[in-house]
Amino acid sequence: MLWASLLLQGFSFSWAASSSHWTYEGAHGQAHWLDTYPDCGWKAQSPINIQTEAVHYDPSLPPVEPEGYRSPGSEALTLKNNGHTVQMSLPQTMRLHGLPRVYSAVQLHFHWGSTRHTGGSEHRVDGQVFPAELHIVHFNSEKYANLSEAKHHADGLAVLGIFLEVGNVENPAYSHIFDHLEDIEHAEQEIVLSPFNVRDLLPAHLGHYFRYNGSLTTPPCYQSVLWTVFHQAVPISAAQLEKLQKSLYATEADKSPSLPLMDNFRMPQDLNRRLVLSSFPAGPSGYSAGKVVAILFGVLLGCLSLFFAGWIVAKRIREKSIMDQKGVVFKSSSPRPTAD
Repeated sequence: MLWASLLLQGFSFSWAASSSHWTYEGAHGQAHWLDTYPDCGWKAQSPINIQTEAVHYDPSLPPVEPEGYRSPGSEALTLKNNGHTVQMSLPQTMRLHGLPRVYSAVQLHFHWGSTRHTGGSEHRVDGQVFPAELHIVHFNSEKYANLSEAKHHADGLAVLGIFLEVGNVENPAYSHIFDHLEDIEHAEQEIVLSPFNVRDLLPAHLGHYFRYNGSLTTPPCYQSVLWTVFHQAVPISAAQLEKLQKSLYATEADKSPSLPLMDNFRMPQDLNRRLVLSSFPAGPSGYSAGKVVAILFGVLLGCLSLFFAGWIVAKRIREKSIMDQKGVVFKSSSPRPTAD
């Protein structure tokens, strides 16, 4: 009886572990998330490929206004390797304004690629991928008590998406995080960091962004996220990117073999006729590619119309001039009347 009980407990534990376990590749990879997490198959999933020719410019969208980002208080920040990403806790005194509601911060985390992939970002812009992407997660603190409650509601969450690109120099703001990755090398390891200026992790200009309604990019894929994806990428050094790509493992310290934590990005999902807004004119010279083509076609058509109109006018002028000359010749060649 005891053996049967232990066997049943072991089976239950194994089932629970497998049902909650997910990866980016393999048998539990993103192609199979839907099997366990049905929301991952719904029609408003994230990330997406943002096609600038299809976005709608909305000049009424205000710049994002972070509160408390520069001075997040005295509360320690916990940096953790959770087996899927590196995640840092944030105090709720950090808030976002300039959105439909006031949202309070919960955590930030990263998505990145590897040396075998040129990309790593989850969102794309006109098909372009970036080496990594930072997400800062907030919940609607005007309506809900915490993240656990808010994530189940369509207006519950707001996430900032920041593209990371390789620059020429080290970014000191990101050093606050990347310099400690070796301390959380394996899954479930965590350390405590002193508060620092989180605003410096964001782009310098917060007025240019894309916005759409989507989902969490990891299981359970709840469709409760108002996404703000900044157009301006933030530079980090090649050495900093390499730390992110090579320092972490997805497995715990006592597990073998050790699996590198990399390529932790979800592929773009279908837009399914969702509206993507931009706070700025997103196309070249302030116009989308489609509009540029239309303008060029219109200019060309206008030039051709003017050319033909001018040609017709010139032709008529020439014809009239010829007729006038013939009339003069006819009159000059007519016999003069003789006197009686």
